Amino acid sequence: MSTTISKAYLDFLSELKENNVKEWMDANKSTYQNLEKEFKAFCTSTKDQLNTFDQIERAKVFRINRDIRFSKNKIPYKTTRSVIFSREGVHKRGSYYFQLAPGNSFMGGGFFNPASADLLRIRKEFELDAAPIRSILSAPKFKKAFNGFNTEDQVKTAPKGFSKEDPNIDLIRNKNFFVNHYFTDEEVLAPNFQENLIEHFKLVVPFFEYMSEVLTTDLNGESLS
Repeated sequence: MSTTISKAYLDFLSELKENNVKEWMDANKSTYQNLEKEFKAFCTSTKDQLNTFDQIERAKVFRINRDIRFSKNKIPYKTTRSVIFSREGVHKRGSYYFQLAPGNSFMGGGFFNPASADLLRIRKEFELDAAPIRSILSAPKFKKAFNGFNTEDQVKTAPKGFSKEDPNIDLIRNKNFFVNHYFTDEEVLAPNFQENLIEHFKLVVPFFEYMSEVLTTDLNGESLS
């Protein structure tokens, strides 16, 4: 199984961005298929590495074809390759994510677009006691790698039922609770990239364990199962 990323795939994705039509992809189909095989092998190998310290149910590599049925943007192909590693079991919440793209490769982990019940439960927990999550977010290695939650998507003031004066409103305003870290192309192509990626995934584990406990208990800490 592959433990490295091929420069050829970054080059291919760059060319695809300039030639994003079916005719070009058809003409380069065999090249794409070989590169995709290598990428999937890298993802399988990464899943095996994740399973040395977590329990991963599956690695899902997203299709390169865009769903354009209901989109005004009719460009047929994504110019990124991405994979999500789902944790196993109802008591292990959260997923690991990796995107490969020229100049835009990154890893992430957390809770993107959580169900409304989960979103409310997380916000209520932070309203009640944000000390545990702040401790995780401020841990030196975690902070250096991620510098807090991604805050691109927040409500403007406060969610319904919460006070904008709440001391933890900076956390409560988030609609998503995930972290990410970007890699340069040089880092992605380095022989030790998989090791680098795995080390960043490891940093997310305490966050996942805490959030899993929150999402599988009520505000009194009683199990929901």
